[in-house]
Amino acid sequence: MSVIDDAGILALSTRLQRLSELIRKDGLLIYRAHGIDFEPKWFPVIYALHRKPVLSVVGIAAEIGYTHPSTISLLKELEKEKLIRSKKDKTDERKRLLQLTAKGRALVERMQPVWQGMAAAMTDLTGTRHNLMQAIIEVEEELKKKSFTDRALQLLAEKKPED
Repeated sequence: MSVIDDAGILALSTRLQRLSELIRKDGLLIYRAHGIDFEPKWFPVIYALHRKPVLSVVGIAAEIGYTHPSTISLLKELEKEKLIRSKKDKTDERKRLLQLTAKGRALVERMQPVWQGMAAAMTDLTGTRHNLMQAIIEVEEELKKKSFTDRALQLLAEKKPED
């Protein structure tokens, strides 16, 4: 057992990152096994634009739950790959509207059966007695009610010895 494993709940973020990296690495292998040149980190943007064909940068960031700078970075990569394109909003020249290109739509068509297989495998993987997906949903809901920062600071203040 590693020191991170020994840290228990204190290392939750690290453990989730490690799990995410393992899943992304395997996702890349699954795409490659099906002859699809696709980076798993692109998934949230591609999927968002597949489900909502025209979105602003702010709209995409909100849909995927990423920061604006992280979203911009992904968008630049996807535009370079010619999977998405942007155009100016006719009502607001400062706003960029993004959509899948023909190449992006064709890629999504090829990926949909793979996504179904991946979803089935992930359901099998996470369908444990402590269903991971349900736990994530519950934790996200709790964070909406009160942030991790607020919880920790409150608990630390409550345990502070009196002067």
